[in-house]
Amino acid sequence: MYSATPLYINSIGLCNPLGGNAEEVADNLFSGSQKGMQLREDLLHDDKVYVGQVTKALPDLTGYPKHFQSRNNQLLLQAYLQIENTVNELKQRFPSSRFGIILGTSTSGIAQGEIAMEHKLDAATFPDNYDYRVQELSNPAEFLSEYAKLDGYVTVISTACSSSAKTFISAAEMIHAGLIDVAIVGGVDSLCGMTVNGFSALESTSAGICNPSSKNRDGINIGEAAALAVLSRQKSSIRLCAGGESSDAHHMSAPHPEGEGAKAAMVQALDNAGLTPKDIDYINLHGTATPKNDEMEGIAVATVFPSSPFVSSTKGSVGHTLGAAGATEIAFCYLALQHQALPPQLWDEVADPAIPKLNWVTASSQLSNPLQYCLSNSFAFGGNNVSLIIGLEHE
Repeated sequence: MYSATPLYINSIGLCNPLGGNAEEVADNLFSGSQKGMQLREDLLHDDKVYVGQVTKALPDLTGYPKHFQSRNNQLLLQAYLQIENTVNELKQRFPSSRFGIILGTSTSGIAQGEIAMEHKLDAATFPDNYDYRVQELSNPAEFLSEYAKLDGYVTVISTACSSSAKTFISAAEMIHAGLIDVAIVGGVDSLCGMTVNGFSALESTSAGICNPSSKNRDGINIGEAAALAVLSRQKSSIRLCAGGESSDAHHMSAPHPEGEGAKAAMVQALDNAGLTPKDIDYINLHGTATPKNDEMEGIAVATVFPSSPFVSSTKGSVGHTLGAAGATEIAFCYLALQHQALPPQLWDEVADPAIPKLNWVTASSQLSNPLQYCLSNSFAFGGNNVSLIIGLEHE
């Protein structure tokens, strides 16, 4: 993704365990809150598990077609309402056919499918309010297109944990190609039993709240979230500088141990942005708190960035939000640039000696210079890797 014509993030909308809007999220993110990490007894078949849960009251979808009535779409609408004014302003400049909607998700409305299946096992029939289309991957983008009254390009990307990071690159390519003028990008995923039990079966879930990069880490917490951004050539304070993608295909679920794919994505992002490693002030790590991911990413970051920018994983704040993770975490970078503040690394500070020493953000970390550029990593099953760089616009 590279073009001499700059693209800008005109606004963002957020809903995640830290809050129901961007300002509330920022307040809790920078203060190191873990208020949304909740112990649930109803998601695993045989155990309790910590998850990142949204506690905000969500928009009511009663009156919409039943295949759009899902918690996933409630989260999505909560995020969209925060960017709606920006979209409406851009509608005055561009026809609705020139807007694209490109979202990432991994489970869509599968939670409603789980409820319906339980009902069918008890009553031998699905409930009247269930429509199988609620769990199709395309559902959130179709819902948003209908709600926003946009009739341009609509699609969903589902590449596990890199899904919503890829939406930024796909949208940029379409704008640069002249196919659309404005893109609504991001991702959404809601909690469901299938995902939590799946990661538990892989022995990847943490017994407590996750502990990224610690010697004592034992796995992830699944979370739920929605994150949206408006991309266009309309100038604003924060620019989408570039993205990098790679697919090392090392293993179906394990990352390349030396982080070869991660390195390639970060280097490509830097090259496409016309930046050097020294230009990056902060990196939001993928930082899942699983042994192999954190070790691999630490090696990759230390190799590509010997200048030691600030780094942190924000999974301890919201959990791993899967299809929404990439967009959520680049939004955290957006908030960092906007507020000139750093999201702290929430962990026990017992560093794993197998991970190279990195410049962790702590509660006492101070910026010696203003933040200019931030990078966010998203790494997915199958070795699908994405790095995004955003930065302040310079006059």
